[in-house]
Amino acid sequence: MTSYEISRRDLFLASSAIAGGLAMSQVIPDSAAAAVPLSNVRSPGFKRFKLGEFEVTTLLDGLRLSDGPFPTFGADQSQEKVAALMRANFLPETKFVNGFAPVLINTGTELILFDTGFGVAGRDNGFGQLEANMKAAGYTPDQVSIVVITHMHGDHIGGLMNGETPAFANARYIAGQIEYDFWTDPARAGTPAEAGAKGVASKVKPLAQKTTFIKAGDAVVSGITSEAAYGHTPGHMIFHVESAGKRLVLTADTANHYVAALQHPEWEVAFDADRAKAIETRKRVLDMIAADRVPFIGYHMPFPSAGYLDRQGSGYRFVPVTYQFDV
Repeated sequence: MTSYEISRRDLFLASSAIAGGLAMSQVIPDSAAAAVPLSNVRSPGFKRFKLGEFEVTTLLDGLRLSDGPFPTFGADQSQEKVAALMRANFLPETKFVNGFAPVLINTGTELILFDTGFGVAGRDNGFGQLEANMKAAGYTPDQVSIVVITHMHGDHIGGLMNGETPAFANARYIAGQIEYDFWTDPARAGTPAEAGAKGVASKVKPLAQKTTFIKAGDAVVSGITSEAAYGHTPGHMIFHVESAGKRLVLTADTANHYVAALQHPEWEVAFDADRAKAIETRKRVLDMIAADRVPFIGYHMPFPSAGYLDRQGSGYRFVPVTYQFDV
């Protein structure tokens, strides 16, 4: 075969390809080149991982865009100081997004839900997605055997009842005695805590006969133990989870912003009932997590709400969980 013949063959093939391409372009309808409509499909609102023999699933109840983080976080600081911290962490200075993440733990014998989100009342505002995301994760509310309440703010107890009906028909309940006594005390009437007390009256009291009220240090089941973390509310508790030598801490509302409350645990938080006590608790709990290098799940951490803490000076850097539980 001569070089002339190769060149002629190559030219023929190239010409055929060009002709074919032109022919195809002539028959493709114009609509195929039109802009694709934007998709409003949400990403899955659950994240599952293994902890020893336990299965842990975080469930997104919703996201809330708010003004801030100042003065909700750092009310005892200048607005510029808080803004500078946000800038340094590539975050907006005047807006923040708060997530709400109940936790579901399957121990093999019990299906335990920690906190319940906003419930039906929150759905008009995009909250109350716990049930939908639980179903997406392969479970239904009637399969939950234990509901644990870390504390009794509305975004943690709102999903306990669907109107007059318990949302978790087959569950028994566990809550702190100190927390329940505070919110059901008639002394709350006429105080800033009155609205919260009314929420407890409508969501928690109807379930009191099915509730075991515990003190700090009591176990929920084997491998899950409570610890006092007072300050955010008078009876706020965290929970230590351990299975097959693996550990996890459910910190609830000990820290509610992954930058402001972790990098500056000494800053005041408006949501805390006893701000001095909450700061003391925050420093103690965060120091334990960082020193022991254990993962934690924070109710308001960026979803899927699980991570580690790296000590930096007097504060901590949030390190999100990626594939640590998958290998």
